Amino acid sequence: MQISSLVPAVPVSTSSNDTHDEVIHSLARGMEVLRAFGAPNDKMTIAEAAKVTGLTRAGARRILLTLEKLGYVRSDGRHYSLTARVLELGQGFLAQPLWQAVRPVLLQVANTLNETASAGVLDGHDVIYTVRIRSSRILQLELRAGARLPAYVCSMGRVLLAALPPAALERYFRDATFTRFTKLTVVDPVVLRAKLQEVRDQGWCHVHDEVESGVGGVSVPLIGPGGETIAALNVSANSDRTSARMVKTRIVPLLKEVSAALTRELELSQ
Repeated sequence: MQISSLVPAVPVSTSSNDTHDEVIHSLARGMEVLRAFGAPNDKMTIAEAAKVTGLTRAGARRILLTLEKLGYVRSDGRHYSLTARVLELGQGFLAQPLWQAVRPVLLQVANTLNETASAGVLDGHDVIYTVRIRSSRILQLELRAGARLPAYVCSMGRVLLAALPPAALERYFRDATFTRFTKLTVVDPVVLRAKLQEVRDQGWCHVHDEVESGVGGVSVPLIGPGGETIAALNVSANSDRTSARMVKTRIVPLLKEVSAALTRELELSQ
């Protein structure tokens, strides 16, 4: 499944009612055009970029020409596509001490279980995968670092939603849209609230067959030095390899162990 089919592009908002006076709208629109690239929009004409972002054709044209001059996109005369220079934009984030510490730990988890291990953070209504260590086993849902999933439908998202302050969680339920991806996807807010409470009570989350049939995920929170949840750690596998017994006796204990070790490491680095 293409990740773009799960998280649609959001048109740029230029309303002065919901933006600060010092916001540079042209920069915001330029970033939105960059974010619009990706399957199935790996190549776009000016008209297509305008449609995806909600910009005018003239506005999309100016932005694409600027991005081309800066070296972030290239043109074949009709279609625009990203260049490798865009990879520079994420390097500063991934070079942060947190993710430098997380990567070898997730590599250990992936090697121990021979399953894919990930870390992610909450961004609006979505989870963004910040680190992704793939195992030799093929998953039906293949994701990479930088991919997004709706928070309500995956185990990392539920761990992160469960950690939100009450007011922030209420805003989420007020504004989020719950779409059914499989017959098991939880879209009832009452049921989802109950599941988030279960996550708080047990300290971990297991979701299976909700984002795609045959795919399961198990996640725990990563606690920062201040006691707050700063990320989620995850193991993803085909559902037949995430039985309740396997989750409780092997996956959760390992994830909790490495999460606690990371918390201690972060505290010592302060």
